Amino acid sequence: MTQAPQEEIQKQAGKVLQQVAGYVGVRTIDIGLKHGLLEELSKHSGGLTSDELARNAGIDPFYAMVWCRSAYANEILEREGERFVLAPHMDKLLLDDDFPGHVGGLPAVLLAYDMFDRFSENLKSGERSWWDKCTPEFIQGVRTTGRSFFNRLVPAGVARVPGLLDQFEAGAHVLELATGAGFGISKMAQAYPKCTFVGVDGDAYSLGLAAEAVKEAGASDRVELVESTFEDFTRDSEFDVAVISISMHECRDIEKVTANVHGALKPGGCFVISDFPFPETVEETRTVPARIMSGIQFFEALIDDQLLPTSDYVSLLKRHDFKDVDAFDITPVHAVTHGRK
Repeated sequence: MTQAPQEEIQKQAGKVLQQVAGYVGVRTIDIGLKHGLLEELSKHSGGLTSDELARNAGIDPFYAMVWCRSAYANEILEREGERFVLAPHMDKLLLDDDFPGHVGGLPAVLLAYDMFDRFSENLKSGERSWWDKCTPEFIQGVRTTGRSFFNRLVPAGVARVPGLLDQFEAGAHVLELATGAGFGISKMAQAYPKCTFVGVDGDAYSLGLAAEAVKEAGASDRVELVESTFEDFTRDSEFDVAVISISMHECRDIEKVTANVHGALKPGGCFVISDFPFPETVEETRTVPARIMSGIQFFEALIDDQLLPTSDYVSLLKRHDFKDVDAFDITPVHAVTHGRK
């Protein structure tokens, strides 16, 4: 057997160690979020020493020093003398869940039992699960991540779909599938006060949270919430707009759901699918966004589905006689596909 050159071995070892270093960074961010360390640092523009952070956050001083050094090593913090300060824009990216580029929900998603641990346990059996079996930590992380998708869709994404902003501003009747805890429908109701809405979800608990969110937004008189699977929900030419965010890939029968949406829209009505743009080929998965989406596929496998390429949604809408079908990327992990009846 020919011995591999030492330089080649070191290069390959570097690839492995890069993954290990990334794991350290994710765990460091997660600790900082869970224990309020990042939030505490955000209150002090001049930074804090590790001892000051320990006193303010009520944690052990030695542990505080270890965490600060790791957060600095992973470029979450910078140093000004002996003080540690949040690196530029980390307050927005990790702490501000109304910021469209917020990614602070991802550590909770990726580190939850529901992602890799459950997949590992079920690897031999292939046992499937569903959302009602998920841990609270995972659900909260997904909600936070989903919030970012809607913050990008409204208003910036809406403005990029031809004619859609005019419909919203004129007072559209809007169907939202996968309403969940109600952030999306509440945000749309606040942004477009002339619109009325029907939100559909199969989970009664989530709809209870949605009702509270809608009430808090002062929109209860304009929002109807319906407990139903997407496959069973049918209306006849009722809606001007239909929206679904990061859930179209989870439909048990995606063809039937698309047909139902087509039937529920008025002539000229717009269907908007906001979702992850999974790469078309295996070769395209070696980017940072695609690696993150490949991680999400572990959970999607557990609930018996997978993220889809945007081209699949384009083809789907065309198969169901939608017109003017098009798509665009908002970010490398967020795409919008749209078409009209």
